[in-house]
Amino acid sequence: MIVPSSRLLFWVAGVTLPAALLAAASPASAPLAILLAGGLGIAALGDAWAARRSLTGIGVELPRVTRMSKDRKNKLDVRIRNDTRRARALRIALGWPLEVRPSAEELDVVLPAESGWSALAWTCSPAQRGKYRIESAFVESSSPLGLWTSRETVPVQSEIRVYPNLLTERGQLASLFLNRGAVGVHTLRQVGRGRDFEKLREYTPGDGYDEIHWKATARRAKPITKVFQIERTQEIYVVIDASRLSARPTGEGDRQTVILERLVTAALVLGIAAEKQGDLFGLLSFTDKVEGFVRAKNGKTHYGTCRDALYTLQARSVTPDFDEVCSFIRLRLRRRALIIFLTSLDDPSLAESFVRNVELIRRKHLVLVDMIRQPRTAPLFSAGNPASADDLYLELGGHLRWQKLRQVEKTLQRIGVGFSQLENERLSADLVSQYLGVKQRQLL
Repeated sequence: MIVPSSRLLFWVAGVTLPAALLAAASPASAPLAILLAGGLGIAALGDAWAARRSLTGIGVELPRVTRMSKDRKNKLDVRIRNDTRRARALRIALGWPLEVRPSAEELDVVLPAESGWSALAWTCSPAQRGKYRIESAFVESSSPLGLWTSRETVPVQSEIRVYPNLLTERGQLASLFLNRGAVGVHTLRQVGRGRDFEKLREYTPGDGYDEIHWKATARRAKPITKVFQIERTQEIYVVIDASRLSARPTGEGDRQTVILERLVTAALVLGIAAEKQGDLFGLLSFTDKVEGFVRAKNGKTHYGTCRDALYTLQARSVTPDFDEVCSFIRLRLRRRALIIFLTSLDDPSLAESFVRNVELIRRKHLVLVDMIRQPRTAPLFSAGNPASADDLYLELGGHLRWQKLRQVEKTLQRIGVGFSQLENERLSADLVSQYLGVKQRQLL
């Protein structure tokens, strides 16, 4: 497509209009006015014909897949093909998705002579996790005289995958990932009541009868005890609730986001911790059905699979089906595993449904339930005296929620299921600490 440039409009206004006024005021000067206007018209037509070929041999290529992190500056590599190998000045724009904010809507590029390809890095900042596509590039070039602008839409095929930004958790997790005694996340071989056989030793007072190796005792004619070590590869599963309650906002100010974003980030951070411990890490996401399942494994390739399984997960306005997910776990997970539910149980009906259905798996697996603590969910007057009557009613509502969650916690504890309310700002760090505590106490 060819469109007039501002230079052409300027010349039309500066030549044609004065020539017309001159011919109207002085009929004798009409031939001169016609000559000026005709000359400008001939030049414009010739320049328009030349503009038709100004984008000949120009192409744009983008990478098939580009991986980026949410709320961080990233770069998209753009390659421009110049078949004519002539020096050219272009203006380029891309059909960016609304969720990805570029540093500039368009860029001016000068293609050097004798070069078939040119490259540039376009800075952008994704604002939302997910998968997005760029299918069009827009190229603009000026005609030789600059009176016309030639524009062309170039089809491209590029996919942008925006993953959660885990760097925001680095400050809170720095101490956990340092190998300092028993605090850091590192592989630690412990001898104790694990499941892998370690060795035999003589009986000492306090050993249980279930620890005695009776055949060795008969052969040696004295009590012999079995010693076990913690399993080197335990299975850890994070079960993420992506139903309606996970779409609620959490946080304050610029850090406000939805609950599901925090759950996804915490799950991936826990995957890193499990990898450092040598355990097998798996994922399960659900709404009113099981949305995705990644069987527990380890390694960098597996972590990439887990990340790909979560980066497109979005909250849905449906009620979670705990019956479906617990039945799925019972049928699919044959080996005893640590199962961490990241969900919300502040809805009494959902809490009742969870307590009823967790019976399917709590005898075989070690089950923990974690939820983000909602604002003002605390005992009455725990934050001081209310400043007004409105604050008093808000505090009273928070007290009632806290009381109901305490009842849920006690009910789950009676059947051997752990329940915790974690702070939004420390969700990832507390989740990793909880996992390390399970490892240290050999609960699994």
